[in-house]
Amino acid sequence: MKIMQIASISIAMILGLYAILLIGQVWGEWLEWAIFLKISFTVIVLVVSIGIIALILKELLKEKELKDKKFLD
Repeated sequence: MKIMQIASISIAMILGLYAILLIGQVWGEWLEWAIFLKISFTVIVLVVSIGIIALILKELLKEKELKDKKFLD
């Protein structure tokens, strides 16, 4: 379960920072729009990747735990 907690905190921090950047971009245009779009796509890729990797690792560890307890062959 530790993996999901780490992934959740990481995703929450990334989205929180992105929310600040988004508000700043909409109201103050801190960056050029091309750079902002690149950052946006990067954030999307990071969030999806962290989530998928965390789910895969969770399932692998769950399966290993079941094998250790002799519930699976």
